[in-house]
Amino acid sequence: CTLDSEVALRVGGDFFFDPQPGDSPVNLVLIAGGVGINPLFSILLHIADLHGYQAGKGNRHKLGTAKLYYSAKNTSELLFKKNILGLMKAFPGKITCCFHVTQQCSQICPELQPHITGK
Repeated sequence: CTLDSEVALRVGGDFFFDPQPGDSPVNLVLIAGGVGINPLFSILLHIADLHGYQAGKGNRHKLGTAKLYYSAKNTSELLFKKNILGLMKAFPGKITCCFHVTQQCSQICPELQPHITGK
């Protein structure tokens, strides 16, 4: 977003992302903390499926980017982290993630270091 951009924000309730063929592409910013990642991870998997389908069969879905911000106390509490890293590698620039840890005491593994903010 840039200054004065209009954004839609949703907190709580039912979570889904169901773009239809012909819809204008949207860029998603997903924000999760702890186990709150569950519905957002499903959305990421759906986006990955659509990107993969789009690349393989040229479907009519127009997809923007998806950026996930995901926070937990430490890296061991970041659920699905290896899966999320895999999605980022499979769809570079289309799916990105920034992990934030608030109480990390141990060393962060090299694979996660480029994507970690916080302590």
